[in-house]
Amino acid sequence: MDTTPIRARLMARREDLARLEATASEAAKTVELDQARVGRLSRMDALQGQAMAQETLRRQQLEQVRIDAALRRLDDGSYGECLECGEPIADGRLGADPTATHCLACAEAAERRS
Repeated sequence: MDTTPIRARLMARREDLARLEATASEAAKTVELDQARVGRLSRMDALQGQAMAQETLRRQQLEQVRIDAALRRLDDGSYGECLECGEPIADGRLGADPTATHCLACAEAAERRS
C-alpha cells in the first residue's frame, strides 16, 4: 500500500486544524457582558456562541489526536490494521476516514456494544 497520499492528506488536515484552532480559541474565550449595553437575548446569543465554539474546539482537538495516532501508525508500519482483530481495514474505509482504527466488522460490533 502506497501511504504517501494518505500521509499528505493527514498532514494537510492537520494544518487546516491548526489554522482553525486560532479562530475557535478566540470564539471560545469567556464572554464579556456589559449588562448596561447588552440585552438579555444578546447575552444569551453570546453565551450560546461561546458554548458552540468550545465544542467545536473540543472536536478539533479530538480529530488532531486521531490524526497524530494515524501518522504514528504510518511510521511504525501498523497503519491499515484493525486495532481489535489485526485484520486489514478496507481501502474504501480508509479512503473515507484515513484515521479509522477498526475494520468494519469490529466497528459494528463496538457500536452494538455501546
